[in-house]
Amino acid sequence: MEALAGLFAGLSREPDFEAPELQAYDAADELILETAAASVREADPGELVVIGDRHGALTLGAAAVLGARGIRVHQDPLLGQRALARNAERVFPPADPALPSAAAAEAEDRNLYTSHPLDESLLRGARTVLLQLPRGLEALDEIAWSIARWADLAVRVFAGGRVKHMTRTQNEVLGRYFGEVSAGLGRRKARVLTASGPGEPGPAPFPRWGEDPALPFRVAAYGATFGGPTLDHGSRLLLEGLGDAGGGRTAPAAAPSRIVDLGCGNGVLAVSAALRWPGAAVIATDQSAAAVAATRLTAGGAGVEDRIAIHRADALEAVEDEWADLILLNPPFHTGSTVHTGVAHRLIRACRRALAPAGELRLVFNSHLRYRPLVEREIGPVREIARNRTFTVLAATRR
Repeated sequence: MEALAGLFAGLSREPDFEAPELQAYDAADELILETAAASVREADPGELVVIGDRHGALTLGAAAVLGARGIRVHQDPLLGQRALARNAERVFPPADPALPSAAAAEAEDRNLYTSHPLDESLLRGARTVLLQLPRGLEALDEIAWSIARWADLAVRVFAGGRVKHMTRTQNEVLGRYFGEVSAGLGRRKARVLTASGPGEPGPAPFPRWGEDPALPFRVAAYGATFGGPTLDHGSRLLLEGLGDAGGGRTAPAAAPSRIVDLGCGNGVLAVSAALRWPGAAVIATDQSAAAVAATRLTAGGAGVEDRIAIHRADALEAVEDEWADLILLNPPFHTGSTVHTGVAHRLIRACRRALAPAGELRLVFNSHLRYRPLVEREIGPVREIARNRTFTVLAATRR
C-alpha cells in the first residue's frame, strides 16, 4: 500500500532509544494492516483496538488505511506511548497549526485514539484487534484471555510478528481462547495469525505468584512482567553481595538511606532493599505498566508497600538530582524483539545525575557484554563484587 509506505517513512522512535539499525516500524506492522484491511473495510469508532504498537505504526496506519477513529490502544512500555503521541502529531497535525501542540492531548481531542490499560476499558465491544505479537508467551496468554473476556463475540484478531520470533506455541496459546486460529502466508519475513470465535476464557491467568528459598516474600507478575514471578539469576547474584552496598569506597558498610531500583520488573530488588534497610526510602521505577503493577503487588505482599514509591517512568526521570545513595540495576538487553546493548547504556548514563556524591551503582549484567569501561567512564571507580559463568556484578562509586 502506497499510503502506508509514505506514513511509515515519516515515523520516528523518539523518545525511545534510537540507532541507525532500528526503525519505528517493521514488515509485521504492514502485513497486519493489509490483512485486516482485506477483511475490515471500515472500522466504526470505538470498535478497533490496537495492542502492542511499538511506536505508532499500527494505530496511525489503522487511522489512515481503515479510516478508524476512536481507536483504543494498549502499549505496555511508556516510551511506546510517548512515541505514538509524537508520531500522531506529525502524521495527523492539528487543524490550526498556530495552536501549541501537546501531542497526546491533541490526538485524543481529535478522537484519533485513547490509551488504556489491558482491561475492560480497552476491549469492551471491540470487533477488530490488531496485535503485534509480544516476545513472551505469558504476555500473549494474558492478552488473549483479555480479548476473549471482554471483546465482542464477533471479534477478529490479527496478530503479526517477524517469522524468526514466531512459534507454533503461539497458535496454541490463541487456540485456548478462540475457536478458529489460522496462519496467513509469510511475506518479507513476517506472518499474521488470525483468531476468531472467542470461547469462555475461564479464570484470569494473571497475576501469578512465585516463591524462592532465597526470598522471605512471594513475587508477583503479570504476563508482560520481565522475569515472571521468579528470582532471576542475575538478580540472585546481585542480592547475594548486597550487604556492603551504598557506602562507597570510603565507608563500605554504611547503610544507604535513599535507594532506587531502576527497571524494577517484579519488584524483587526494591522489596529486598526495603527489608534489608528498614530506615531507607526506596523508589522503584520502570517504564513497563506490567512491571509497575507487579511491583505494587510484591511490595504489598511483603508488607512494605508504604515504604516504596513506585513510578511508571522513563529511566530516572522520577528521581531528583543527586538523590540516591544506592541505585540497583539489572538492565534489559533488548528493545522490543531486538537484542541491543544501547538500552542498558542509556540507563547506565542516566545514573550519574541521580546519584549523590560518593553514591553507588550496583549493576548486574551478562559478562560477555563488557560494560565495565562504560561504567567507569560514566560513573566513577569500579570494583567487581561477584562473577560466575554467566553474570558479573559491579559496584561503581560516583566521582
